[in-house]
Amino acid sequence: MGELYTPSNPSFIPLTLQQNYLYEGVNKLSFIKSWGYIFVDSVCVRPSAPADPHAFSVPPILVNPNASSSAKRLMHFLSDQYGKKIITGQHVNGDIHSPELKAIHTLTGHYPAVAEFDFIDYSPTRVEFGLSSRLTDDAIIWAKEQKGIVGFCWHWNAPTDLLNVPGHEWWSGFYTHATTFDIAAVMDGKEPEKYALLLRDIDTIAEQLKRLQDEDIPVLWRPLHEASGGWFWWGAKGPEPYIRLYHLLYERLTNYHGLNNLIWVWNGQAKDWYPGDAYVDVIGEDVYAPEHCYAAQNGRFHQAQGYTSAKKIIALTENGIVPDIDWMFRDQAPWCWYSTWCGGFVVQDGTDHDYSEKCTEAHILQKMYQSEKSITLEDLPDLSQYPLP
Repeated sequence: MGELYTPSNPSFIPLTLQQNYLYEGVNKLSFIKSWGYIFVDSVCVRPSAPADPHAFSVPPILVNPNASSSAKRLMHFLSDQYGKKIITGQHVNGDIHSPELKAIHTLTGHYPAVAEFDFIDYSPTRVEFGLSSRLTDDAIIWAKEQKGIVGFCWHWNAPTDLLNVPGHEWWSGFYTHATTFDIAAVMDGKEPEKYALLLRDIDTIAEQLKRLQDEDIPVLWRPLHEASGGWFWWGAKGPEPYIRLYHLLYERLTNYHGLNNLIWVWNGQAKDWYPGDAYVDVIGEDVYAPEHCYAAQNGRFHQAQGYTSAKKIIALTENGIVPDIDWMFRDQAPWCWYSTWCGGFVVQDGTDHDYSEKCTEAHILQKMYQSEKSITLEDLPDLSQYPLP
């Protein structure tokens, strides 16, 4: 059916999964925990309210009034497809020759329409330890030569205060457990030197985004993701400093650096963490279902719709398992695009192109890529010429 988060609570609280399909006759209901534990008091099944026929009609208006023509065209494309087709996507660590893309193409005969990259190794505190990255170059190749859609996230190594001890090494510096960097104190103005380092890091990533803008490449930009989970330092001190950081990032990139090629994908994953409609173009949810569980994850989809009364496109911005495309439409959860995580979620260990069925069986991925309701790289129109009203 789907996935629910159960917050810590001393008493029973109601949780709802909407628009779940039941077969005629006996249906078996199972509860599978991810971590921690739960107590179940009762289960109530009742008819769902009729689906809103206009739920997937989202105005293709970007929050940045100075958005580039290419960003507007991409947003119009996303809006036109939303609710009608699913755009395929994959997180990669390289260009068209990445193991994930090769494995998908070998199995299905197609490439994903969206390739999401990560600015992780551009983080200054990783560069200080000798790391470097060419993923901006790879993204340019993907957009210019392969004509694909580019996405970027940023596993932001903390600007300072890395523990760098066994179990909390410097390369884990985006995790809360690996740094003492206090975003609440920094955003409260108590540590101006660290605030300056925060700006230094943002400006470093702005340089890479500017390279993409110079090539007229729009970007599905997904910063500060999964904040409400608390496992990343930007979410470790609660929603208030996180929202202030998100606003700072938006203002710094948009108004200070003049980056107009960004479609802002907010991925905080809880209503209390929502930064406001003026800062969000798309709402993203990250879902890692159990192996071979192909549910549409409609519970999370409808949860995301409830973060705001405004209509926003909803995307499955990270997934471990590719949902069944037919179930997405059946269960009223037609995620605009999905982006499967890399490595063992797609490729067999020790190989550079062999598909792994550990998470998603081959026939499900083939069904997705060969469906008339999906959009692959080969299906994309020339987005540089996509019509604007």
